[in-house]
Amino acid sequence: MAIEQAKVFVEDLQRGMFVSRLDRPWTRTPFALQGFYIRDLEEIRQLQKYCRYVYVDVVKSVGDVGVRLRKITRAATVQQTKAGNAPDSRQPRRVPVAINCKPVLISRDAYAAPEPAQKEANKARELHGRIIDGMHQVMVQLRTDGPLPTGAVSEVVTQLVDSVLRSPDAFSWLARVREKDEHTYSHSIRASVWAVVFGRHIGLRRKELVQLGMATLLKDVGKLYVADEVLQAKVRSPREELEYRRFVDNSVRLLSADPNIEQAVINIVHCHREQHDGSGYPRGLRGGQIPVLARMCGIVTFYDEATNPRGAEYPVPPSKAVAQLYDLRNCAFQEQLVVEFIQSIGLYPTGTQVELSTGEVAVVVEQSYKRRLKPKVMVVLDKNKQPVAPPRLFDLAADDDQKQKLVNSGKKSLQEVGLVTVSKDLDPCRYPQIDVAAIRDQYLFERRMSGFLPSIFSRLLPGR
Repeated sequence: MAIEQAKVFVEDLQRGMFVSRLDRPWTRTPFALQGFYIRDLEEIRQLQKYCRYVYVDVVKSVGDVGVRLRKITRAATVQQTKAGNAPDSRQPRRVPVAINCKPVLISRDAYAAPEPAQKEANKARELHGRIIDGMHQVMVQLRTDGPLPTGAVSEVVTQLVDSVLRSPDAFSWLARVREKDEHTYSHSIRASVWAVVFGRHIGLRRKELVQLGMATLLKDVGKLYVADEVLQAKVRSPREELEYRRFVDNSVRLLSADPNIEQAVINIVHCHREQHDGSGYPRGLRGGQIPVLARMCGIVTFYDEATNPRGAEYPVPPSKAVAQLYDLRNCAFQEQLVVEFIQSIGLYPTGTQVELSTGEVAVVVEQSYKRRLKPKVMVVLDKNKQPVAPPRLFDLAADDDQKQKLVNSGKKSLQEVGLVTVSKDLDPCRYPQIDVAAIRDQYLFERRMSGFLPSIFSRLLPGR
């Protein structure tokens, strides 16, 4: 049976959603007891005053947002059915279970509002290169049985934390876009960025952020001792699966031999493959037995593996990975942390290709941290899917504010102003003529639009 209600945080509400339940009694709010459709921004602002989240009726929601909600929930239901009924499935259908697990303390205002990504971009790019070099040195040392360069790695992780604290979007851009030389954008580096962004969002202390980033970066070093055919196998036999799972103990053994690595980091590595319902490995821990930072490491590991499947030419759209992750709440992962992680990265992270309600195609270039469904985008294709010359920077949140002022003043109706929304995110292979890496570089590093069109659409224009 399809999911009929979806829990939605008030920052992510949109017109057309039907609010069927609140996170508090209706009598303590000015809203109708029987539920209501969201018609304008003022109703969203009112909900934000009284609630932290609401429940949206997926079936009753109308317009583009209703279609999108039904697609996401239908896809999640189909995926559950396939996982449970396919004869060659190696795992039974995952059913949420009630497990004693204390809520994680969240601190929303632990850090200052993020700086613009452009301000941090050059520092982030230089640091990203140093992280790549550091990981290369780690692998070289492991292959030659030399000492790990943990001092250098710890230093760059500390600087990564400071960079993400200043501007999460700058490093998220670098993690999101896959270059042709894919080894420089390895899973561990991407996952460490998501981990620190996640930790910043829930207000972890700086020391914990460094421990989490360090553990996520080094968690897979033990895979060096796993045979390549086992690592790369799409389907593993029971014996191969047991061999693969030994990488966790291998990683713990290697890191424990280094006196410079904190025990807290080793504990995260040791437990990051454990799962909420006890079905993980190596020890079958469950719920509160798993350290909080290890739970977070497990979530970002799953998310990056879902968005960047091994051997795939293109990443997977974030909404699909989010749907998979959400489907595993209270099965593989603690529900509270799943929801917080999705909040931390947003449904449309930087680098995501999206289609707007106007029919235009755009690339998300920066998040609006208080209004996650209203990012800054670069419009690159018009409604007929032809190149926009030159590409146009468009701030959905600012556009909403400007149009709402016209509505509030009585100069125009809500229908006349025509609010622009994100209709859906797109498969990165849908429009291969769009060079997202070039958009990133132009937006973050050059800060000017001259020469923008040729670099982005060089494969479309004649004579190039």
